[in-house]
Amino acid sequence: MLSYTIRRLAFAVPTLLVISLLIFLLLELAPGDPMAQVPLTVPPEVKAQMREALGLGEPVHLRYWKWLVQMVWVEPLVLVDHLFGTDFSEGKLRILSWQHRGPVMDVVVQRLPQTLWVVGTAYVVGILIALPIGIWSAYRRASIFDQAGTFVTVVGYSVPPFFTGPLLILVFAVQLGWFPAIYDTTHRVTDWQGFTVQLKQMVLPVMVLSLQTTAQIARYMRAAVLDNLGQDYVRTARAKGLSEATVLGVHVLRNSMIPVVTVIALGMPAIFGGAIITEQIFSINGIGAQLIGAIKAPDMPTVHTITFLFAVLIVLTNLAADLLYGWLDPRIRYE
Repeated sequence: MLSYTIRRLAFAVPTLLVISLLIFLLLELAPGDPMAQVPLTVPPEVKAQMREALGLGEPVHLRYWKWLVQMVWVEPLVLVDHLFGTDFSEGKLRILSWQHRGPVMDVVVQRLPQTLWVVGTAYVVGILIALPIGIWSAYRRASIFDQAGTFVTVVGYSVPPFFTGPLLILVFAVQLGWFPAIYDTTHRVTDWQGFTVQLKQMVLPVMVLSLQTTAQIARYMRAAVLDNLGQDYVRTARAKGLSEATVLGVHVLRNSMIPVVTVIALGMPAIFGGAIITEQIFSINGIGAQLIGAIKAPDMPTVHTITFLFAVLIVLTNLAADLLYGWLDPRIRYE
């Protein structure tokens, strides 16, 4: 498995290079000028100096090469300096935001915890709810629970976050007043009361994001369990006198998780995409809000960097899914 992991990581390098180049070229075609927001009172020679400082006067291939070196070499050095107190990155130019006039990764690191808190919690909650619903719906096929679960999952999968978000705010924040409609990103948890406030403001965005996750994974889980319940090994296990809990929880569940792992792994980047909309609805100052603000600015280095990080996330989750196959199914070999 180690050699397979190394080969996959080696193959991921040219894949990410092509993705980063395509993103860069597409952003080059996008309209917008970062100097458009500069006041008209600024002299033309000062604007020319600002353009040169931002790298706007350089050829396209040179600007891409500088961004690539900064992303794969300088930024990791900055992380090493932060962790170990070294100075390897001292004096090296980092990826600068046209909007904030500072390093892009500094803003990403500041806002990433807010996104991870909401997205991570929503994904874990969605998985924990979806798996038992899918298993029990398949085991009790055509029952009232199965029909109700199918209806809820279809609705949850079909309704987009920009509809469920305002709807939940209207019901639970405006009419009932149970939870806040605005997420306070400046809140710090220092005691039990602060922890309670943090949980309350996370409820609505977590509900919005976990709804689609639950619906999607529950549908795949139900289909996988139904497919395995009719297999010969299940009849053999029952003929041996094993309990239904053992048959369903050990044999059927493990084999059913193989296709579901793909959905779970590939769904993680998708929920980050949903978080972009959810953060706008609940005013969460996270990565999604940073990306939307960079698109409006326009701040192409920030857009390029964040979308590239999403691409890295997709590649890593695909690798994690492939490695989990071998753990779930010993018949799979990576030779």
